[in-house]
Amino acid sequence: MLFNSLVRLGGDYVSFDGLPSIVMLSVGFIVVALSCLFFYIRNIKKIISVIRPEHSFTDKSEAPEIIIIGSGVLGSSIATVLAKDGRRVTVIERDMKQPDRIVGELLQPGGVKALIKLGLGECLEGLDSHPIKGYVIHDLETEAKVTVPYPKDQDTDEIIQGRAFHHGRFIMALRKKAQEQENVTYIEATASKLIEDKGVIVGVQYREKMSESAKEIYAPLTIVVDGCFSKFRKQLVKEKVEIYSHFVGTLMVDCPQTLLNHAELILAKPSPVLIYQISSKDTRVLVDVRGTVEGNMREYMLHQIAPQLPDHIKEPFIDGVIDGRLRTMPNSFLPPSPIEKPGVLVIGDALNMRHPLTGGGMSVALNDAVMWRNLLKSIPDLTNYEALIKASRVFQLRRKHNHSFVVNVLAQALYELFAASDVHLHNLKRACFEYFKLGGECVSGPVGLLSVMTPKPHLLIGHFFAVALYAVLSVFRSEPIWALHRVVYRSFMIFYKACGVIFPLMWSELKGLI
Repeated sequence: MLFNSLVRLGGDYVSFDGLPSIVMLSVGFIVVALSCLFFYIRNIKKIISVIRPEHSFTDKSEAPEIIIIGSGVLGSSIATVLAKDGRRVTVIERDMKQPDRIVGELLQPGGVKALIKLGLGECLEGLDSHPIKGYVIHDLETEAKVTVPYPKDQDTDEIIQGRAFHHGRFIMALRKKAQEQENVTYIEATASKLIEDKGVIVGVQYREKMSESAKEIYAPLTIVVDGCFSKFRKQLVKEKVEIYSHFVGTLMVDCPQTLLNHAELILAKPSPVLIYQISSKDTRVLVDVRGTVEGNMREYMLHQIAPQLPDHIKEPFIDGVIDGRLRTMPNSFLPPSPIEKPGVLVIGDALNMRHPLTGGGMSVALNDAVMWRNLLKSIPDLTNYEALIKASRVFQLRRKHNHSFVVNVLAQALYELFAASDVHLHNLKRACFEYFKLGGECVSGPVGLLSVMTPKPHLLIGHFFAVALYAVLSVFRSEPIWALHRVVYRSFMIFYKACGVIFPLMWSELKGLI
């Protein structure tokens, strides 16, 4: 159906009878090439040799086996499940007060599924959270909109739901669950240093709140999950953080929705605007600002953004900007890189970040927690550093196939299209919107990726190049037959720009494994 639609749209000008097989072969080649690469990497055997540290860990029942730095979504979740598995866990968290952030408020269905796998589904209850069943995308250029619903459950035939909520309430529910575990000890303190012994991380130096004296705690394994502003990233992670834009956010009160229980994505100029309800009263609005945030943001929001918004949003938006608090958050990109430092794991935003436009960050974190829980079950002795490094390699490979490749690449690629200033990327942006309007597989495939329910790399690559093909067919439809030279040029540039978006992102995911 997908390719038949594409061929039919281009058939007014030229025959493309052989096009579906060519496209399928091209996509198939990419998938096979990636599969071969993964297979090759998976079977590379590297010799692991770790010099044993001089520090000896006590077997006393009160001594921790694992230290976790950070008690956000991932830190709190993994502390709970590892304690349930019988590990003694100490969590070091800088501030135990309820956090207040403008991101980390939308959990995709794939993240909800992972939370339930961890046995933490009840942490979504009692938050006054809001069910999300999909998106409504507004194209201001054509004044059209398209609904992109989440996939349906095969057993119940009901739409699978995500959840939106106040970030701080969700964190406090996760922390409460962790604190209920007998094997979890919390220390409200700032971790200042990783203690190293012959190349092995054996503990953490920290300063408790309201104290200047440094203390030390030792454990065979330290898990660094201190978030997007990680203190220890420079010491452990090879890749550098890139900041492409900032979200400027505020809350709207009693804002109407185009469609009940659907987030709204507005393709505004110069960058997209994301809106979703996070409680019975509050609706979050996030305005993307490319580059750095400069000047009077309140004036910018009122005079540049508000006039572009759909009518049902304008008044609540203006009230929120005038009466509410405008806050900013950097939208960072950090491709994952393997960490093979004995005695330490780095996961979450400390290791890997992507643009929050698709709301996939927490889903990646929770799926990572599911994987590490299963991997650590097979390593009873956490001083077996060779086994931990092997598990880390397995983790890096599995997470790409399972969720992280798709979430990372999709987020960055969509942002490049939706914030496009280049004319050829703009053509891709238009084609992406029209592609969704085709319905059927053109919606269910991409939304399976977005929701993290079917995050398969080959599906992402296939749909991305199908959108590029759709853009090319639109060029044929828009040009007269005598302007073949212009058609060729524009078509080439569209594919060139498409490759310039997707291939560097794919490489950023794969290079760390080679």
